[in-house]
Amino acid sequence: VIPFKGSWIEFATDVNNVMYAYIDRKKKFPVTTLLRAIGYDSDKDILELFDLADEVKVSKSGLKKYVGRRLAARVLKKWVEDFVDEDTGEVVSIDRNEIILERETVLEEDHIDLIIEAGVKSIILAKDDESNNADYSIIYNTLQKDTSNSEKEAVEHIYRQLRNAEPPDEETARGIIDRLFFSDKRYDLGDVGRYRINRKLKLGTPDDTKVLTREDIIAIVKYLINLINSKAEVDDIDHLSNRRVRTVGEQLYAQFGVGLSRMARTIRERMNIRDNEVFTPTDLINARTLSSVINSFFGTNQLSQFMDQTNPLAEITHKRRLSALGPGGLSRERAGFEVRDVHYTHYGRLCTIETPEGPNIGLISSLAVHAKINHLGFIETPYRKVKDGVVVVDEPVVYLSAEDEDGKTIAQANALYDDKGNFEDAKVKARYEGDFPIIEPNMLDYMDVAPNQITSIAASLIPFLEHDDANRALMGSNMQRQAVPVLRPQAPIVGTGLEGRVAKDSRTLINAEGHGVVEYVDADEIKIRYDRNDDDRLVSFDDDVKTYKLIKFKKTNQNTCMNLKPIVKKGQRVEPGQVLCEGYATENGELALGRNLKVAFMP
Repeated sequence: VIPFKGSWIEFATDVNNVMYAYIDRKKKFPVTTLLRAIGYDSDKDILELFDLADEVKVSKSGLKKYVGRRLAARVLKKWVEDFVDEDTGEVVSIDRNEIILERETVLEEDHIDLIIEAGVKSIILAKDDESNNADYSIIYNTLQKDTSNSEKEAVEHIYRQLRNAEPPDEETARGIIDRLFFSDKRYDLGDVGRYRINRKLKLGTPDDTKVLTREDIIAIVKYLINLINSKAEVDDIDHLSNRRVRTVGEQLYAQFGVGLSRMARTIRERMNIRDNEVFTPTDLINARTLSSVINSFFGTNQLSQFMDQTNPLAEITHKRRLSALGPGGLSRERAGFEVRDVHYTHYGRLCTIETPEGPNIGLISSLAVHAKINHLGFIETPYRKVKDGVVVVDEPVVYLSAEDEDGKTIAQANALYDDKGNFEDAKVKARYEGDFPIIEPNMLDYMDVAPNQITSIAASLIPFLEHDDANRALMGSNMQRQAVPVLRPQAPIVGTGLEGRVAKDSRTLINAEGHGVVEYVDADEIKIRYDRNDDDRLVSFDDDVKTYKLIKFKKTNQNTCMNLKPIVKKGQRVEPGQVLCEGYATENGELALGRNLKVAFMP
């Protein structure tokens, strides 16, 4: 379990089928010691958790019936010992225990008197049900290895392992466990951590519980036992539910936190130095500690790159890049074939075509056209709902993450249906996880929203993409980004309909903000008088006439030329969103990476 902040805890089994817990990858101890430390004091409590034992009241006649059964827990003789503390002279009581019979001992008649003499109220016997016992033999083996017999011994054992020293008292030893995993200040799973634990272990813990709970630890142990007994599945590391996007904002937020904590530390130090002097906040606060952290994040981070500005497409694609490299990610050398490969969860989330051809192939990819990133960092893609074999036409689309999509059957976007949403064909091509069955419409859950849902912007600009060889499509989408803008561009005659959208979203062009009239236009600026009623004038501080400066022969990052020229005339009426200029690889508000090819046919 890797939290957002705090200690790591790992659970693993060894060759002898004993389960250990590792804290911060350093010291290991049996899992049962950890269970005792979090409140499952006796063997009986631990065995009852996993439904592995029967409790039997101690009486001479009662025990004779159970001769031949195995003991599941140690039989302990407990007593309280008083002694005088030499320093204080106080009488101190200590709980002591002695093992009368070990676990796994087969109960014999000779043992009955021993048990009665020890004053034990009840004993714990292993269940006769062999199938359950085989499943949970790990717990029996771990209990055998466990040297502690009570919560006190367990917390002291963990303290010794972590600190390599004897605990001064029981409170200190117990405090170390609480601070490690159950303290809000020291431990934080984060939103994603709590969401993943709840989904994986099918728990209902509230989302605002950011620390580990006892239920989490028990569920993890049970899941691991099921995994070892092949009753649970191992996670697929390349499934997009196990990979999330760390956006720039999130990384900056983390760096900002580091900067603030450093600044807080220096303020505390300065306050300690100046005892009773009179000082102002400016004497204490030095903002350079914060700004230097942020500057180094933008200046030296591996993923802080010089923007590719060859043309508007290159710019918008660079901003939609997703990388598996960088801090907290992979390195090119260590990334194997599986990480780079296309996974069925990439459908509608990551483009299966656009990726570099060199050593970074598959590690750097583009966001698909309709994909969006949710608040937890998982990529979602839109679908139309299908109910009882009918497409729900009047409801908005539903965005699903890779995890939500698992187990759902999804029809293609170009499956034919009428105005009421009924499919025209008796059987429909569909997609179920990584498989492509042909099924009846009433077995469908969802339907794609568009045929280009699978690709990124660059790949969606290729006409008749479905007729291309995949390798060539990859080269085509990469090479479009390298087109140098020409002085007189032409919008393509054969396009895919996305050209206008790319030009608009690249934000290079100027769009009208409302209804109005062009008052003045020249090569450098456009002035538009917007229609405003009295109410608008009352709440708006803007003048009715708005001036837009056009970019003239500006050098881009890649030394290409950005030059915008007006395409509206004086006195012309404009509508909201209307494009006012062209240039820099655009014509009439459409992306125009070059010129149309002239083809002559010789009769």
